[in-house]
Amino acid sequence: MSVVPDESPAMQGRTIQILDTTLRDGEQTQGVSFSRDEKTNIAKVLLEQVRVDRIEVASARVSEGEQQAVVAMIDWAREKGLDQRIEVLGFVDRGQSVEWIRAAGGSVINLLAKGSEKHCQTQLGKTLKEHAADVLATLEIATSRGLSVNLYLEDWSNGYADNPDYVFELMRLLQGAPIGHVMLPDTLGVMTPARVYAAMRDMIQGFPDCRFDFHPHNDYGLATANVLAAARAGAAAVHCTMNCLGERAGNASLAEVVVNLRDQLGMELGIDETHLVRASELVQYFSGKRIADNAPIIGSDVFTQTAGIHADGDNKGRLYHTKLSPERFSRRRTYALGKLSGKASLIKNLERLDITLSEENQRKVLKRIIELGDSKKSITAEDLPFIIAEVLESRDYDHAELLACNVSSSLGLESTASIKICVDGDQLTATGSGNGGFDAFTNALSGIVKRLGLKLPTLIDYEVRIPKGGRTDALTECTISWSDNGREFKTRGVHANQVFAAIGATMRMLNLVLHWSHQQNEASGHAA
Repeated sequence: MSVVPDESPAMQGRTIQILDTTLRDGEQTQGVSFSRDEKTNIAKVLLEQVRVDRIEVASARVSEGEQQAVVAMIDWAREKGLDQRIEVLGFVDRGQSVEWIRAAGGSVINLLAKGSEKHCQTQLGKTLKEHAADVLATLEIATSRGLSVNLYLEDWSNGYADNPDYVFELMRLLQGAPIGHVMLPDTLGVMTPARVYAAMRDMIQGFPDCRFDFHPHNDYGLATANVLAAARAGAAAVHCTMNCLGERAGNASLAEVVVNLRDQLGMELGIDETHLVRASELVQYFSGKRIADNAPIIGSDVFTQTAGIHADGDNKGRLYHTKLSPERFSRRRTYALGKLSGKASLIKNLERLDITLSEENQRKVLKRIIELGDSKKSITAEDLPFIIAEVLESRDYDHAELLACNVSSSLGLESTASIKICVDGDQLTATGSGNGGFDAFTNALSGIVKRLGLKLPTLIDYEVRIPKGGRTDALTECTISWSDNGREFKTRGVHANQVFAAIGATMRMLNLVLHWSHQQNEASGHAA
């Protein structure tokens, strides 16, 4: 068996077509069904913005609603001069698919023939010659009705492996027929790159006048690799879907296919990469199928550096940059903030926000980021201004430290709080209840403050904010205004939990009250 060769100069600059079948094969994903308007909007993005060469949008004779969706897509495409790039799957059915497609205004049929002897004999109960005659009859009907014809050889991968003579004989019987592209599907996703390359080369060498497409499936996770093998072997076009949608494990990812053909093989494509993410988001929204955050190219996290050493390397010399720059896809590189962050990660985020901090304040902010990272999976750049404000505005004293706190809230019952606080070296505990977790904490704290001979200031305003973006796991900033014997002041707390953000602000208030009390006692002692 042949092995897949390395890239050669012959690949550089060679053109290859991209057919996207999100709206046909992608709709065979479990639980996915696009409405007419959804299909039309996806088609517009794929053809006008992403600029794929061809799209396959439906299977003939599925339903009246499917036909109306095809009508809407083709009506739009005809106005743009793009209707020849819309294709519909059809069947060897005495012309019924042909008439269905014509009624929808279509001009291209992708005719499904049997590329496997087992399928031909078991599913159809026909001989090779009988099936070939039926295919030719359908071809004649299609061309007589003005349709262009491409031909799928269903289950070609297994058919070629089981009996290549069947495949070659079918091709010989169809030679001379008006077929635009012969599409070779790995219907069950069973091929390896080496097998794809060898089989595709055999087909191209055996029928050099044909244009062959390769249609992969991803059952073994090899769809993108198999596309590259087919391209190296000389495929004229390759098929894919947005977000890997498709039967079972799906098809090859459009985004992965495009960047690999360009970067690994140096091939020429008409795709506009800057719209890949937008197309992906649209398909996610309409399909209800979310992609992984680390999905190559289009995942939300794939241009985020988490480790501080990576940020340091980028800061010093772009050491962790590759051809896959985020700007290429209208995205931006980010540096995660959390317990793995280093100084360089912070600097990169400060640069993005156009904020300058001294070395000392950078250390303080980084220390706080790492503390927060232990209780929250990540901190975004949008959280950073909250953290900076908390660190820089706080005049922390260490008179009081919250050692332990348990807050419990239940529907229909008062909230309760149990706290343990260290005040100037003494550990004090208290419990409290109230109308909400923060009220319960404040009531518990009041008991401790009374034992110290002090009184809590009056709360005069309470404000909670989260950064823009509406994330439910965002950091919460709580700012509380207090009044203490005519003196008004504010304290701030930042935490992933709203109640604990308020508790942080309250502990800062307590430290200020204790500090002022100590100052007053010292002043009284000096006066005496």
